[in-house]
Amino acid sequence: MGPTIEEESVDETTGVDRQAVKLWLRLYRPISLIERELRSRFQREFGVSLSRFDALSALDRAPEGLLMGELSDRLLVTNGNVTGLISRMLSDGLVTREAQPQDRRSFRVALTASGRATFARMARAHAGWLSELLADLPHDSAAHLADHSEALLRSLQTETNG
Repeated sequence: MGPTIEEESVDETTGVDRQAVKLWLRLYRPISLIERELRSRFQREFGVSLSRFDALSALDRAPEGLLMGELSDRLLVTNGNVTGLISRMLSDGLVTREAQPQDRRSFRVALTASGRATFARMARAHAGWLSELLADLPHDSAAHLADHSEALLRSLQTETNG
């Protein structure tokens, strides 16, 4: 009996799991291409960064607002990055920022009416762009990828949180 798939995927000289590397590259390249195109389109169409859209999106899903730390966690960025982003959005009238009574160093950020309207326009464009970018991907393949990406996310959350 020959080696199993798992045995074949490990480089005997380095011990590297080639399947893991192959998977990483297969995930990274398309996501990187999509992200690059979205960054370009957000800048061209709205004069904003993809980071701003991501922050608006996270806040739109939290009508009561989010603490700055919660927003950092959802965006997977540092508190410092969120602070600068929110400061600019505050000056543009897209968000409010209120100190929390129990801890004056903690701030809750929420969308303003203008922020919600701005996000709605951007979200419509974003959905259209993604539909356009993924138009050649068969529906069954898209559904299959979505299902498997959920399993991957759960696996990564288990691995990185515990």
